Amino acid sequence: MRTILITGPGGSGRTTVAAATALEAARRGTRTLVLSADRTDTLGAVLGVPTGSTPAEAASGLTAWRPDADARFREDLVAFQDRAAGALDLLGAARLDPEEVTPLPGAAELALLRALRDAALSDAYDLLVVDLPPAPQALALLALPGELRRYLRRLLPPERQAARALRPVLGRLAGVPMPAEWLYETAARWDVELAAVEAVVADRATSAWLVAEPGPAGADAVRTAATGLALHTLRPEALVANRVLPDDAPDTWLAGLVAQQRKAVEEWRDAYDVHVVPHLGRDPRGADDLVALDVPAVNPAPAPVEWPVTDRRAEDGVLVWHIPLPGAIRDELDLVRRGDELVVTAGSFRRIVPLPSALRRCTVAGAALREGELRIRFAPDPELWPRRV
Repeated sequence: MRTILITGPGGSGRTTVAAATALEAARRGTRTLVLSADRTDTLGAVLGVPTGSTPAEAASGLTAWRPDADARFREDLVAFQDRAAGALDLLGAARLDPEEVTPLPGAAELALLRALRDAALSDAYDLLVVDLPPAPQALALLALPGELRRYLRRLLPPERQAARALRPVLGRLAGVPMPAEWLYETAARWDVELAAVEAVVADRATSAWLVAEPGPAGADAVRTAATGLALHTLRPEALVANRVLPDDAPDTWLAGLVAQQRKAVEEWRDAYDVHVVPHLGRDPRGADDLVALDVPAVNPAPAPVEWPVTDRRAEDGVLVWHIPLPGAIRDELDLVRRGDELVVTAGSFRRIVPLPSALRRCTVAGAALREGELRIRFAPDPELWPRRV
């Protein structure tokens, strides 16, 4: 299934662009689902049709869904208390009733990730348009599945799970209770669910669109968001310059703003596939306004982002890992090797990525940032590299 992740600075109109994109695809005959995480029904206001916790038809061929984070959080907490009843009773803990549970920060994000997974596994849609939160929160959301999986593997490694028959013996030998089997089962189930979300983001049919109003603030936000997306092997497939005023705006006091927008758009064209969406002079509401926005058509086969390894042993004695990082600043880059992983920090973003198999038998020989690409040099370790006979 084709997936488009739409984000941008707060207040840039990303929900409107997501709704217009989904509606246009549905009008072309594509079975489309538009998904939003907003607690308020901004998506429904734009579409002219209320949306909620149950997927509902917003137009012919278009389904809209806004998952209910509160209800899902309550269900998860009640289920957890049921599974951990023995431990809670030993501690003398008083269980929480569903009616007194209020969602913790992050519940909406987790609900959106689950909905993203469920939609991707469904055969009911050909296109999934995801209205992500503003760029900083969206990038943290994209990083969440990988981080949680890593924490689970470190805290509850599956290979350390003892056989059921040995648990009492090991518990007496260690002097502490062994982790209950349900804990490993829960961790394994979460790992599978999180892996499914990671697979959707990493799929070759998934791409990202950025929505921003052209201007100095929008330019800074786009540059930062592009760097964060690149760490997740995503590039802005399209940059939607939203709410662009006409060149012949009648009010003379708008001339400065028009010139500022035009300059920003021209600078963006040097680095991105820019699509200009006009300002309608009002907040878009309903299908007619969304059609008038003339958003870009969905590319059925987006170009995937590659992190290739090139073999330069014959020329320089090294292997080079090429990591695209558009917008990255040299002074804000940091690399740390941890075993078979590489910790890459670019500004406020960080990602821990596994090394390709060939590079695990190498040592880091240096790195350079050139033309928006991080090039890391690896020298083969003679003790680990196969010897030629």
